[in-house]
Amino acid sequence: MEQRRHGAGHGGNVALLGRGPELAVVDEMLAAVDMGESRVLVVHGAPGVGKSALLGYAEHAATGMRVLRAAGVESEMELPFATLHQLCAPLLDRLPHLPAPQRAALETVFGIRSEAPPERFLVGLAVLSLLSDASEERPLLCVVDDAHWVDQASLQVLGFVARRLLAESVVLLFGARERSQDLRGLPEMEVAGLRDADAQTLLDSVTYGRLDQRVRDRIVTETRGNPLALLELPRGLSVTQMAGGFGLLRSDTLPGRIEQSFLARIGGLPEEARLLLLIAAAEPVGDPTLVWGAARRLGVARTEALADGTREWLSLDARVTFRHPLVRSALYRSASKEDLRAVHLALAEVTDPEVDPDRRAWHLAAAAPAPDEAVAAELERSADRAQARGGLAAAAAFLQRCVTLTVDTARRAERALAAADATLQAGDLDAARRFADMADRNARDEFQRVRAHLVRSHITFAAGLDQEAPPLLLTAAQRLEPFDMDLARETYLIAWGTAALIAAHSDSLVAISEAMRALPAPQGAPDALDLVLEGYALLVTEGRAAAAPALRRALAALADLPVREVLKWGWVANGVSAAVWDDRAMRVLVGRVVEGVRAAGALTELPFCLTSLGIAVAWTGDFTAAAAIVAEIEDVSAATGVPIAPHVELRLNALRGREAEAEALIAATIEEVGAGGQLMGVTVAQWAAAVLCNGLGRYRQALAAAQVCTRMAELWVSVWALPELVEAAVRAGEDDIARAALDDLADATEPSGTDWALGVLARSRALLSDGAAAEELHVEAIERLGRTQLRPELARAHLLYGEWLRRSRRRVEARDRLRTAYDMFASIGMEAFAERAHRELLATGENVRKRTADVSSGEELTPQERQIALLVREGLTNPEIGTRLFISPRTVEWHLRKVFAKLSITSRRQLRDVLPPSEHALTPG
Repeated sequence: MEQRRHGAGHGGNVALLGRGPELAVVDEMLAAVDMGESRVLVVHGAPGVGKSALLGYAEHAATGMRVLRAAGVESEMELPFATLHQLCAPLLDRLPHLPAPQRAALETVFGIRSEAPPERFLVGLAVLSLLSDASEERPLLCVVDDAHWVDQASLQVLGFVARRLLAESVVLLFGARERSQDLRGLPEMEVAGLRDADAQTLLDSVTYGRLDQRVRDRIVTETRGNPLALLELPRGLSVTQMAGGFGLLRSDTLPGRIEQSFLARIGGLPEEARLLLLIAAAEPVGDPTLVWGAARRLGVARTEALADGTREWLSLDARVTFRHPLVRSALYRSASKEDLRAVHLALAEVTDPEVDPDRRAWHLAAAAPAPDEAVAAELERSADRAQARGGLAAAAAFLQRCVTLTVDTARRAERALAAADATLQAGDLDAARRFADMADRNARDEFQRVRAHLVRSHITFAAGLDQEAPPLLLTAAQRLEPFDMDLARETYLIAWGTAALIAAHSDSLVAISEAMRALPAPQGAPDALDLVLEGYALLVTEGRAAAAPALRRALAALADLPVREVLKWGWVANGVSAAVWDDRAMRVLVGRVVEGVRAAGALTELPFCLTSLGIAVAWTGDFTAAAAIVAEIEDVSAATGVPIAPHVELRLNALRGREAEAEALIAATIEEVGAGGQLMGVTVAQWAAAVLCNGLGRYRQALAAAQVCTRMAELWVSVWALPELVEAAVRAGEDDIARAALDDLADATEPSGTDWALGVLARSRALLSDGAAAEELHVEAIERLGRTQLRPELARAHLLYGEWLRRSRRRVEARDRLRTAYDMFASIGMEAFAERAHRELLATGENVRKRTADVSSGEELTPQERQIALLVREGLTNPEIGTRLFISPRTVEWHLRKVFAKLSITSRRQLRDVLPPSEHALTPG
């Protein structure tokens, strides 16, 4: 097999001369697929260095494999999913094999059906499933050449797929001039110039006559061994020029000089042949029917166009292709504006407006010599279709071109607003700002100017300028009131959320809250948004007691909030349940939001929703479920490229009390998110430090961390840190600090009236009480927290009661409480607090054998294996698990075989017996 592969490569392409190491890499990849593995490689290097030849070698060598090929086209970069469609088109008959949401996602982006635009990561999961399904029948080689010209939507999806391949018998090869951001982190191989000896051999093979050794050495050096340069150089120079060393290439202009060499030779062709080549360069699909149709419209006769020499540059078979991508780019870039407009107009006229309206619109735009309302309207419709397919970058590109072709000033302002918004969603903040400014300049009424201001405000927030965004959003909300009250209310809430991330009593948050209170009463019964606005406004301006009734009503209304509203402003409303200390509502509502976001495929929102769920689950002491959520957050963040602070992992490590692991993560988080001014991340890290140090009995350090946390005056986590501050201050002998913190805690908890709030308050008050009053408070704390699912908080109540009893010399009673606390901590996995309880038990005179956390052999599993095992235990199928974890069903099965081997079991049913029960892993609440 190895011999057949090398024979196929070397016999067919002289550019593979001296490519032994590179060919060996390709051979190893193809061999790995024979063993049921997947391989990915990004082949990058300068134009002409031999990337395409290497990819061609892989195609010839892939005996027994199905080959799928696609290539990026410079003029097609704005059309969403164009390259992806090229690659997947041969597999579309397998779409019925996919889960329904994935099938719908691919059918939508490929224009087969009309539905709401899917998240691009759901599209990526669908492509992964499609390739996995096809590879069950025969191993796949997927080749994507000219990746630097692949449209952004396709490249993002392909990058996603490349990172998730593992056990699918798929090789995915990219060829690119530069390493794209979307392909960062993938295995790569740079294709450099040939070694001197090989370069000299190649040069000699195409040179007539004998070259002076010094001239030959200089040619090899200045071309840097680039095979295409070595092949092209002699074509433009005479024997005497070559021998004398004249006309040599300079390395810094190598691609341009190669293109000039191509153009000089093409210039000798008849005019009609040159025009045919230009039509082929402007037509991105490679469809011979379109190329010849446009040629006929321009009066190009087939016989004259196919003069001697044309086929040296162009292949006109089932698909029109150039002998080298530089030929296409050289022709297109060197053409006059008049010729390009004529060619694009001809292509637009032969492109079916029903079958391919977007390419037709793009050709019409390229052909327009001046603003043209008809073409602008076509581009606007194309933008709508691109948006519907999830092609945000393409929609932005269509709208940007649409703006430049719009004649009417007022309409230009409206379209510039749409372009700014689409460009913001596509992530190009600088371009979005330019179009927002253009909309402002061209605005013909106040509403247009206000919406331009709103887009600029969102751009400021997206840019991470947290201090600047809230006042801008506040102004936008106020200016929107006369025109669109619903949009104004949403903007007020988003402004409040951005300000709340800075500080609870910042000038911006106070101003926004006062403006929210001044809003007119809603017509009819208030909805969830109205109630959240009212509750949050009162929370800042009047305090928790005044806000509690409105927040409780908001909590009830949020139970029925549609997912579309969650995606717009639900991230701000997530804090309502925490503000009223309702632990069950927190789990149920956030769990419902997570499932809704998953179902909608809104993966960029999912890490933030999972973080809220993970914190809620960690409160219950279900560390197995919390760890699974941490793993899922990491999976989604890696898949989407959306970074997120490790809030759940910080909370989990602090409760577990694993000192070295927790301290390293706390320090790293404070350094990283602190540098970016992310208040919430710093607050969570300091909260984690306070919990960790209280568990370890390092009360001075816990006191310092809790003080930092509570001084930040953030509305949620800094309040949760108050019980840590009371406990640490009492143990450190700082009663004044403890009493001040207790007063703040009472203000925060008493208005809610929940068992969680009043149980934590009673436990904290007991620390500052004596005699019968202290005992009553300890008992109240245990009774109240015992009615919740917050096992860590209940265990800590038992611990504090036991410590108080021991210090009151009631050793026998103390042992019962301390043993209960110790057993709970050990079973939960709270190692530091368990050790603290153990020390207290020893101090009562009881000899206690240390316990370890109640774990199974599942601890041997990796995080992803444990996550898959938990999902299988809960009854999910392999395709369902693959959808959840962004891997293929085949990879799920691969992991599951390893799980069975590690746990010494043979069936999915046995997982219920060997893994500990978990209440919240899949269906919280």
